[in-house]
Amino acid sequence: MGTFLYYNVNLGLPNSFITKKPHLSNFSLRRVHSVHSLKTHYQLKNTVKMAHSPLTRQQKITLQNKYNEKLVGLLHDTGSTDIVVLCHGFRSSKESEVISNLAVALENEGISAFRFDFAGNGESEGSFQYGHYMREADDLRAVTEYFVGANRRIASVLGHSKGGNVVLLYASKYHDIGGVVNLSGRYKLNRGIEERLGERFLERIKKDGYLGVKNRAGEVQYRVTEESLMDRLNTNMHEACLQIDKECRVLTVHGSADEIIPVEDAFEFSKIIANHKLHIVEEADHCYTKHQAELSSVVLPFIKELLNQNIKS
Repeated sequence: MGTFLYYNVNLGLPNSFITKKPHLSNFSLRRVHSVHSLKTHYQLKNTVKMAHSPLTRQQKITLQNKYNEKLVGLLHDTGSTDIVVLCHGFRSSKESEVISNLAVALENEGISAFRFDFAGNGESEGSFQYGHYMREADDLRAVTEYFVGANRRIASVLGHSKGGNVVLLYASKYHDIGGVVNLSGRYKLNRGIEERLGERFLERIKKDGYLGVKNRAGEVQYRVTEESLMDRLNTNMHEACLQIDKECRVLTVHGSADEIIPVEDAFEFSKIIANHKLHIVEEADHCYTKHQAELSSVVLPFIKELLNQNIKS
């Protein structure tokens, strides 16, 4: 339905819209990152330093969700009225590399950004839950209402991995956002469970009431209840995406070498979301480990287009 942009430097013929990899701007990130292509045998290192505008200030903010839990976030305040809200993924936090680097990239472009911890994660209150997709969308709602109440305008909501699902669910439920960025979200939520929970997970969880997920050392990292598992299985991304307003612009970015969520999921989102643009980052993994700079070079122009659209309207 939407626009499909597939960046692949290894092909010379059109495939939908295949273009050359964009030139990387010299924005500041936290670490040294590289964009690497094994097939073309080149490596471009982008050596950068953490730099903030003198006009920018970072402020820790605590607000409350509808369940009376405190949510903790960090505001990168450039003084702009518009703000981008960034959402982390499964068992992650606002300090994840993807989220923190994008916040800094936005900040260095003069765009305010707010990254926060969902309830049960990071510094926020609450207990961690395996599912809670719509509940996290409600957490995001508490954040957007907080900033709207402070006379700020939400330019876009952006989420990585599970956070990508959350921002899409938010747009499908609240219809008050003009732009969504979905980074490596999962289309089919019934997939990827056995890899994490093991074989016969549903049978085991019904027997004991919960399932303890262990790390390689045999230590239980978290518990999955039957309720939280069913929350995930009953979350239908296809139906939700059909409810997103046609005026809402959606950008999906996915790595072609994603080892957690198959890149095919990104193509499924592209089929059903009306106002959609798809960008595949060639050879990038789930966390864009060697493609942080390229990820920012894709996201920033989309955000700026949304801001320009807001100015015109």
